[in-house]
Amino acid sequence: MSEDIAYTTIRELGARYRARQLSPVEVTRALLARIEKVDSALHAFVTLTAERALADARAAEELLRRGDDRPLLGVPVAHKDIYCTRGIRTTGGSALLADWVPDADATCVRRWNDAGTVLLGKLITHEFAMGLQFPGHRFPAARNPWNVEHIPGGSSSGSGAALASGLVHGATGSDTGGSIRGPAAFCGIVGLKPTYGRCSRAGVLSLSWTLDHTGPMARTVEDCALLLQPLAGHDAADPASSRAPVDDYVSGLGRDVKGVRIGVPRNYFFEGIDPEVSRAFEESLAALRRLGAEVRDVQIPSLAATQSFMLILLAEAYAYHERDLREHPELYGEVLRERFLAGGLVTGAEYMQAQRIRSEIQRETAAVLEQVDVLATPTAPKPATPYALATDPEFGFPRSNMAPFNITGLPTLALPCGFSSSGLPLSLQLAGRPFAEALVLRVGHAYEQATQWHTRRPPV
Repeated sequence: MSEDIAYTTIRELGARYRARQLSPVEVTRALLARIEKVDSALHAFVTLTAERALADARAAEELLRRGDDRPLLGVPVAHKDIYCTRGIRTTGGSALLADWVPDADATCVRRWNDAGTVLLGKLITHEFAMGLQFPGHRFPAARNPWNVEHIPGGSSSGSGAALASGLVHGATGSDTGGSIRGPAAFCGIVGLKPTYGRCSRAGVLSLSWTLDHTGPMARTVEDCALLLQPLAGHDAADPASSRAPVDDYVSGLGRDVKGVRIGVPRNYFFEGIDPEVSRAFEESLAALRRLGAEVRDVQIPSLAATQSFMLILLAEAYAYHERDLREHPELYGEVLRERFLAGGLVTGAEYMQAQRIRSEIQRETAAVLEQVDVLATPTAPKPATPYALATDPEFGFPRSNMAPFNITGLPTLALPCGFSSSGLPLSLQLAGRPFAEALVLRVGHAYEQATQWHTRRPPV
């Protein structure tokens, strides 16, 4: 029963609630027991809120009895630990905030609360959404459920691990250079980075103001769409929040993709790619062609300068952390501290040149998206990194297939598309025009339903 509950989709969960086959309290108790059983090896949770979860579940149960038909009512979720939660500690994965308890919820937290979700707790993040916790850190790093000797991706590491191992049905993530899509790729789940400004960042610890995105993570595309619906929309508390109309992200998922034009940027995204990743990606394109999509290669030359985004990220991260770095440097992980301090060495001229490059990438990408509807790439050039390698202080930033879509701010979905010969998940990345989340989800859903990759479960 626990395994059955753990991997039920959100739609199935709601149907079983309303058929009186399951209750939110029963599901919550089952997941709390599962967390106790498996999370000691995965370290996905940094704070478990069992009493709060049961109170939420009892409230949801009463509302279901009254006929409340909200799709997220009684759905167990957890939040990445950079999302502020009123009365519940929010650590940012750092010793600096190890005991901090905010007095207000982040907007995204409040919106899921209002939708009737059940809060199971807070999920570990790479320190301040950037620094993997090295051995001896205040908090242990999350492990990959498919192979605990590999990382689950970052920085939404706990979110990826918890979803893949059936501990929650939905989770929040944040994405500055791939931190929703990386864990989705490495853990074999689904993650959506919405358009910049689509979901509020108010009450979420920042890494880089002009690159940060918030968004949902789940095990299926439909679950992601259901979780996105209440998150999307204007928030006056976030200066970058958009007033663009909010679409219905669920109703179009059953539509076919015949005639949808998919462009494949062959430059940049395939540099140094693992052969197994390349093969899985080409098989994904073949599947999309069989579904009726029109697939063709495109070129975005300026992507060659994508790494310039690190100048923007580091400069903005240093500006955010400057005071704490000066007053409490010892409370930052050593490697993360050095990276943040490097941001203080970025000159104003270098920062502006990086922004100019960013504008060119945005311009060229927008031009390509006038000719095609969706861009498709491998989410990551390689499967999950071994933990021993990732915690080597000399291990630098790997080249990212995800950063271009932070630079452009475009809605981008990561979803499973295969497995390596060693049993690690592989992932397909789909991006669309600004605020075209509905189309990106529709294409992803069509591919997902034509394959079986999302149905596989890790050995936990």
